[in-house]
Amino acid sequence: MRLILYSKPGCHLCEGLEAKLKQIKTLQFDLEIRDITTREDWFAAYQYEIPVLRLHLPQGEKTIPRFSPRISVDRLAQQLEKYLPA
Repeated sequence: MRLILYSKPGCHLCEGLEAKLKQIKTLQFDLEIRDITTREDWFAAYQYEIPVLRLHLPQGEKTIPRFSPRISVDRLAQQLEKYLPA
């Protein structure tokens, strides 16, 4: 399974979510970081929304609702499980 994090350099919320995602050991997923400043379409879509976490599925990407920046790593893992395919 692959998660995609739309982010940009200097975004503290993005960096915080990325760090927490990398600490999760109870779920198996690949994390792809996409810098929205590298593509105009990503920037236009996400410039006011980052961090945006999306799940890569065979039929396309699905946005996962935003988590509180104060969420713990354990709670983040529990919440992510709800969105992962069985």
